Amino acid sequence: MIVLGIETSCDETACAIVDDARGIRANVVLSQLDEHRPYGGVVPEVAARAHLHYLDGLIRQALDEARLELGQVDAIAATGGPGLIGGVIVGVMTAKAMAAARGLPFVAVNHLEGHALTARLTDDVPFPYLLLLVSGGHCQLLEVEGVGQYRRLGTTIDDAVGEAFDKTAKLLGLGYPGGPLLEKAAARATNPGRFELPAPMKGRPDCDFSFSGLKTAVRRHVEQLGTLTEADVADLAAAFHHAVGQSLLDRCDRAIKAFKDRHPDGRHLVVAGGVAANKYLRDQLSKLATKRGLTFTAPPLSLCTDNAAMIAWAGLERFRLGQTDGLDFAPRPRWPLDPAAKPMKFAGAKA
Repeated sequence: MIVLGIETSCDETACAIVDDARGIRANVVLSQLDEHRPYGGVVPEVAARAHLHYLDGLIRQALDEARLELGQVDAIAATGGPGLIGGVIVGVMTAKAMAAARGLPFVAVNHLEGHALTARLTDDVPFPYLLLLVSGGHCQLLEVEGVGQYRRLGTTIDDAVGEAFDKTAKLLGLGYPGGPLLEKAAARATNPGRFELPAPMKGRPDCDFSFSGLKTAVRRHVEQLGTLTEADVADLAAAFHHAVGQSLLDRCDRAIKAFKDRHPDGRHLVVAGGVAANKYLRDQLSKLATKRGLTFTAPPLSLCTDNAAMIAWAGLERFRLGQTDGLDFAPRPRWPLDPAAKPMKFAGAKA
């Protein structure tokens, strides 16, 4: 079974081809960083136009790398949401057109489910497992019980950790994208304990997250310091990393206890999404998992950020269960993994 996947939910235009032996036959990603860097963030209209311009060529490139023709593919999968709706529309309409022209099944994939199931592509992780999903505007802890079966244990009550990374990097004058630049700055710190920052929600009895107060604390230090030196930036970046790490560890530790109570046979803590590429946080979470008797699993760095291999795989997982979508599927800017979970008051529909 071979599935072609398309990802256009944000600022990466991507196409990939995977098979049911967990082989990635092609995985082509075109980053739009240069287009968005002057604005300090992703501009939705610019992203959508770039997807429209490059996607056809990337699909051809993926097929060539896999040494396949479109007629040899069993299904077409595309991110159907959540994401920037202009980009999502480009990917969905392209996938629908290909499916209609070739008489192939079409599968609309939840972008978050793509991240959630990546560990099954890379490490064949069995259900159930505990997932820390840290992707873009999302920061959630979920029990993954099967394809399309998610139970949310915790989510952000305001901002997600990825947003906090980008905005803190901007406060420190590091530029865009913030996450990798902040991580590099933290590695240069000579006095990482110099600044004291709060670990949001630490000690709370639930599994939810909050990062708006941490950003405010960083801003106050920046305002007090005035002109920042390289040492100031590095030490603040290190303090931010430590605070985020303490918060994530505390929240995950509580979620592990809840997960074990419901799933005594569950053996894995999985982290997925763009922030999962942060080596410091991966190391801290790995130590926690070992301490609690779980196996820690994180995708390779190249599959943490947005890519089409995860979309093709999630589409394959659904397709082999007989789940496909009609050509009347409507792209969705919001698409929660656990629709039964209550929305958080200040987190918006993304929760």
